[in-house]
Amino acid sequence: MSARFELTDAEWELLKPLLPADPPRGGRWIDHRTVISGILFRERTGIPWRDLPARFGNWKTVYLRKRRWALDGTWQRIAEKLRLDTDLGDPEWTLGIDSSVVRAHQHAAGARHQRPADESKTLTAAGPDSEPKALGRSRGGFSTKLHLAADLHSRPISRALTAGQRHDRIGFDPVMAGIRIPRHHGRPRTRPAHLLGDKGYSVAAIRAGLRRRGIRVTIPERKDQQKNRLNRGRHGGRPPGFDRERYRQRNTIERAINKLKQFRAVATRYDKRAFMYLATIDIATIKIWLHDLTKIN
Repeated sequence: MSARFELTDAEWELLKPLLPADPPRGGRWIDHRTVISGILFRERTGIPWRDLPARFGNWKTVYLRKRRWALDGTWQRIAEKLRLDTDLGDPEWTLGIDSSVVRAHQHAAGARHQRPADESKTLTAAGPDSEPKALGRSRGGFSTKLHLAADLHSRPISRALTAGQRHDRIGFDPVMAGIRIPRHHGRPRTRPAHLLGDKGYSVAAIRAGLRRRGIRVTIPERKDQQKNRLNRGRHGGRPPGFDRERYRQRNTIERAINKLKQFRAVATRYDKRAFMYLATIDIATIKIWLHDLTKIN
């Protein structure tokens, strides 16, 4: 397997200052770069943890590092810090939002009913509280649904999970709540200037909520909504504004999903717990951002 999905020297220099320090008690962390490269290799290939190549060290050390940082929100915080001030100089900062059904492997089933005691510490959005595993049955079978927001450079900004059969509306609020662009000074930015979405987000509550927040939208109206509005005559109101040229930029969110799914552990869910699969998405997101930032620099 190609090493291009492991950390390059330039990516390591960007990532190193963002990593946690050695614990105040006990032994020192085993080399971060080796362990993180092992995690990236596993997420790229989707192999079982026990089959991890020996050059990355003990497979259990690599797995436990991923799990520990998934529980305390480290992966999410690293991904957030890489987005520092990335919207500056763009008054029309635009995001696209979409979802994708991810087939769950049979290994994703069978998690214990009792959740980890420290799972409540995670800084993750895993959809409704009634779906702690974010697994369900859709027309594609045993699956989960990934909800994603991305910028016009196809870089993931926010994510959430629901069961595979859930409507896009269910994951919309967690994704919007997860938008956060930190600043060197001042409060982080939590809302885009413009949002692009497909017909699945053509819901009155979504349009009204975005209007209250001052976010302009480009979302096409569904045919049934058009018919109902016309049937009501003058009481049906005016159609929502729709910029066809701007809507062509919505392919950026689809490309962002495709970038994430280059990692086979994202394209097929092997993780039993939602917080572990969210960590898998965050790790793939970190790699995408590192690659993009080193290419720019």
